[in-house]
Amino acid sequence: MTAPLVDHHDAVLLDLDGTVYRGSRLVRGAKEAIDEVHRRKVALRYVTNNASKPPRAVVEHLGGLGLCTDTTEISTSAQAAAEVLAERLPSEARVLVVGTDALAAEIEAVDLRPVRRSADAPAAVVQGHSPDTGWIDLAEACLAIDGGAVWVACNSDATLPAERGELPGNGAMVAALQTATGRTPHVAGKPQPPLLRRAVDSARASRPLMVGDRLETDIAGGVRAAIPSLMVLSGVGTPEEVLSAPAELRPDYVSEDVTALHRPPADSLITEQSSFAVRVEDSTLVLAARGEGVGDLPDSLSALRALCAAWWPIGSGPVRVRGDDDQAETALTRLGLA
Repeated sequence: MTAPLVDHHDAVLLDLDGTVYRGSRLVRGAKEAIDEVHRRKVALRYVTNNASKPPRAVVEHLGGLGLCTDTTEISTSAQAAAEVLAERLPSEARVLVVGTDALAAEIEAVDLRPVRRSADAPAAVVQGHSPDTGWIDLAEACLAIDGGAVWVACNSDATLPAERGELPGNGAMVAALQTATGRTPHVAGKPQPPLLRRAVDSARASRPLMVGDRLETDIAGGVRAAIPSLMVLSGVGTPEEVLSAPAELRPDYVSEDVTALHRPPADSLITEQSSFAVRVEDSTLVLAARGEGVGDLPDSLSALRALCAAWWPIGSGPVRVRGDDDQAETALTRLGLA
C-alpha cells in the first residue's frame, strides 16, 4: 500500500481559519485528520498570522472545537516578530508596541521592554492587529519610525475574516503608517519566512509540509521558505485562483481539505492525471475526460490538477478553459471554471 502524504514529512504546518475551522465550526474531516497526525507522531504546528491572542487562547479555542493541543504546537506571528527584534536589538531595548497586551507579552518574553509612547525613545516599533488601535497609537508609532526606530509588522494581511465579512486587518493599518512615513516594515508573518522558519525550528523538522487555504499567505509562505505546500479549498481560495496563480503562489498539491494528508501523495499532486487530458488550442485549455465518468469533487479536482500541470509550464494568470465532452464540462462547472 502506498504511504499517505503525511508519512513523507516530519512536520505538518497548519493554517487555522479556512484550513482547520471556518468561524465556529471545524472543517469537515479536520479533527480526524489532525488526530491521525498525532497518532503517527508527526510533529504538528498551527501557524497563524493572528498576533492579537496569546498561544494559550489559541489552545483554548481549538479545545472548544474538540481538538487536543498545547502551546508548544502554536506558532504565532507575534512570536515570530518578537524573535526578529531579539535578533536585531540588545537585551532590554525598548520596543513601542502597536497591538494587544498579548503582543507586548511576547516582546517581554525575549528580554525586550514594551512601551507605548515615542517619548520613551524606543529602538523599534512592532505592529500587530488590535481592534482597539486608534489614531493616537499610529501617531506614536509614526514619530518613532521617523526617528529611526526599526519597524517590524507581525503580518501584512489587508483584511481579516469575520462573520460579517472581510474587515480591515493589520496590513491596512501598516499601509497607513507606510503612507505617513515613506518606510516599509520588516514582516514576520506569512508570506514572509520568519513565522514558518520558527515553526520548523521548534519542531526540529527537516521535511515539513505547509497546509493552507490562501495562496497569497500560506502557499506563498511555503514557496519563500522552500517548504512544499498543500492548498486546500475549504476556505477562501478557489480553483480559478489556483489555475491562474503566478509561480510564487503555486502549491505542490491541491485538495478539498486536510484529509488529503492521509491519502497517497499522487492523489493530490499537481501533475498530469489519468482521468483527464489537456491540450492547448488558440490560447485555450481544452479538457477531455479519459475515464467513464466524473464522480464527486475529488474527481473534479483531478481536472484542476491536470489543467494546472498543462498551463503552469507555459504561462500564468487567467486563461480560457473549455470542456471537450460532457464529463469535462461537468468537472469545469463543479470547479467554477465553466
